[in-house]
Amino acid sequence: MAYNSIIFTIDGPVATLSFNRPEKLNAVTPEMISEIALAVDEVRTNKNIRVLLLTGQGRAFMAGADVKRFLELDPLGARGFASRGQDFVLKLGELPIPVIACVHGYALGGGCEIAMACDFIYAAAGAKFGQPEINLGFNPCLGGTQRLARLVGKSLAKELCLTGRFLEAEEAKTLGLVAQVFPEDTFLEDCRNAALALAAKSRVALEAVKRVIDWGVDVDLKTGCALEAEAFALCFTTPDVKEGVNAFLEKRKPHFQP
Repeated sequence: MAYNSIIFTIDGPVATLSFNRPEKLNAVTPEMISEIALAVDEVRTNKNIRVLLLTGQGRAFMAGADVKRFLELDPLGARGFASRGQDFVLKLGELPIPVIACVHGYALGGGCEIAMACDFIYAAAGAKFGQPEINLGFNPCLGGTQRLARLVGKSLAKELCLTGRFLEAEEAKTLGLVAQVFPEDTFLEDCRNAALALAAKSRVALEAVKRVIDWGVDVDLKTGCALEAEAFALCFTTPDVKEGVNAFLEKRKPHFQP
């Protein structure tokens, strides 16, 4: 379908969803949230897509929300904005395939929240992250307080959200917010190469790893290990295990099921 505020493309096993309001540093709007949600549904139903990349057009990944819209909100409207935004961010995180946030420039406010909802974040060397909502008189509303606390710890999450200060890419990596930092001049190529490497792996195993970590982090260790054992057994329902083991023994690359 045609989109106005995002660009959605599929190239082989990798889909790319790119925020497309570069003149506003891709500031998120309700219309953009609706379009991202539709694209996520498209990804979910297309079994040929193995990895989803999130990017931003222009100079930023996403520099928060279009703050002018907040002047139109009353308390009920604000709750509706937060609820709709949280719903689509949860849908993004619940995709069975790997979802990678490819952050260059700024990932602030809602942009940082969307990036944190992905499975992990790759950052260009000059990227900056932050939750500066406190400076506008409100708190993050797309899950930022909750995900940030889970990623970097409660104390640091409070400091970042209460001060609104920005994190440089390298500091974000040191704190565990970012998985890898790539040079700016090869950033998108590095992200795509990483996505292609993931796309070559077993679909069932990729989903198993995602689900066990996502579900297990909120339960006790014994229950989490039980979930891990069940996922391990599920992998053995596919021919991918035999292919992977035989490829290892024969010193060749595996060719997993599409």
